[in-house]
Amino acid sequence: MTTNVKKIIAVNVATVAVLAAAGFGGYHFYDQSTNYIKTENAKIDGKQVIIPAPVSGKLTDWNGTLGKVVKQDGSIGHVASPSLEDPQESSSTNITAPTDLTIVSNKALSNSLVAQGTPLAYGYNFDELYVTANIDESDVQDVEIGQKVDLYVDALKNDTLKGKVEEIGLATASEFSVLPSGNSDGNYTKVKQVVPVKISITDAAGKNILPGMNVTVKIHK
Repeated sequence: MTTNVKKIIAVNVATVAVLAAAGFGGYHFYDQSTNYIKTENAKIDGKQVIIPAPVSGKLTDWNGTLGKVVKQDGSIGHVASPSLEDPQESSSTNITAPTDLTIVSNKALSNSLVAQGTPLAYGYNFDELYVTANIDESDVQDVEIGQKVDLYVDALKNDTLKGKVEEIGLATASEFSVLPSGNSDGNYTKVKQVVPVKISITDAAGKNILPGMNVTVKIHK
C-alpha cells in the first residue's frame, strides 16, 4: 500500500470520526432542548422560621444552639420580665418553636437582655425543603405543574435527585428585588427576566442537603 493511499485512508477515517462526533453532539443538543428545560439558576430552599423574643427581659435557659432539632411547641428558653406592679418580682415567658425545625443560626446569648421582637434564632424544617428554580421567561410557557424534574445538587457530586413542579410564579423574580431594575434617567433597559418555579424533592430522605445549596434543574417537557 502506497504512502498516498495510507494518507487518504487516514484522512477519511478522521473525517468520519469528526462527522460522527458532530452528529452525536448535534443529536444530544437537539434531545436536551426538545425534551428538557434546563437551568443552573436554582437552589435548595425552604420556609425560614424566625424565633423572636416574645417579651423584653433577661434571656434564661437558652438552648438555641446551632444544629439543635426542636419539635413544634418545644421549649428553647425563657425570658424573665420584671413585673409592672412590683419591679422586685418577675415572670418567666416560655420561648417555643412554632413548627418542627433545626436551628441554623443562633443570634442570642443566655443571660443577656433582649427586647421584644428581637430575632433570637433562625431555623428550617429540613423535612420540607424544596428547590426554587429561576426559569427564563422565554421557556416558562413550557413549564406545567406536575412535570417530573431531575435535580443535580452540586454538593452531592454525581447523585441525582427526583422532583416535581409544584408552583409557577405569577411575577418575575426582579419584582421582588431590593434594588429596582429601572434607570434613574427614566430610560428602560431590556433585561432578560426569570420566573421562580417551586419544585418538590421526592427522594430527599437521607441526603445531606442544606438551604442555599446550588442545584442544576432539568424539567421534563
